[in-house]
Amino acid sequence: MLSYRHGYHAGNYADVLKHTMLLQTLRLMHKKNKPMVYIDTHAGAGGYALSDEFAQKTGEYLEGVAKLWDKTDLPEALSQYIADVKHFNSTDELELYPGSPAFVDMNLRDNDRMVLHELHGADHLLLDEQLGGDKKIKVIKGDGLKGLIAAVPPLERRGVILVDPSYEMKTDYQEVAKAVIQAHKRFSTGVYMIWYPVVNRAQTESMFELLKQSGIRRQLRIEQAIKADSDEFGMTAAGLWVINPPWQLDELAQSTLDYLGPLLNQGGGSTQVTWEVGE
Repeated sequence: MLSYRHGYHAGNYADVLKHTMLLQTLRLMHKKNKPMVYIDTHAGAGGYALSDEFAQKTGEYLEGVAKLWDKTDLPEALSQYIADVKHFNSTDELELYPGSPAFVDMNLRDNDRMVLHELHGADHLLLDEQLGGDKKIKVIKGDGLKGLIAAVPPLERRGVILVDPSYEMKTDYQEVAKAVIQAHKRFSTGVYMIWYPVVNRAQTESMFELLKQSGIRRQLRIEQAIKADSDEFGMTAAGLWVINPPWQLDELAQSTLDYLGPLLNQGGGSTQVTWEVGE
């Protein structure tokens, strides 16, 4: 299915956590002056206008990035995140929201590169227009999970992989786990960041069980719930499942969630930073 458009959800609470942790992962990886690759399996359009019909229809950004826009007491990780969102905007107003590739592009070093996959035709065109002209960036129209297997191991032997599907299909959960396990066999030192929603908790946990039983070490859960789990329609929580997180990412995640938890909670929510599989 290709009906999903991230424009409806750009800048929501899930994006705040995802992009904050992505930026911190890049910062920690950049402590070593060695080249690396960023691989995105579901890159989206690259950037989103918060004034368009998608964002205005849901208004999700108002309960996410907008709540941080004018804050002056942000912890380090969230401060960098908001600084990058402001850099992406041409005025002091919150009008545009960068997608994951745009955040990475703002922090790309001369010796880094990106491999971006997007299957949706319209979003691929927008992504290619925005970033396709850079020789360090490869924009591919195709299935990102299959593309991931083809992209690893990278020549750099260092990389961050963001797996961020829409989970429109129930089978996506199992397919994500299988693809990451297969990729890990080819590139075991990569940092794998799997974004996930919680719409049906059992469905989400079934994906994690496959990963936990795979024999892969160092698996970290970073999750924010804005509501208690529910059988009603809609996402109540979202997070990142990170394999091989760089040193100190767990501490940065905790300080980030300590701030975001009370700010974005809509009642009955919670946060957690948990090592699901250790060394």
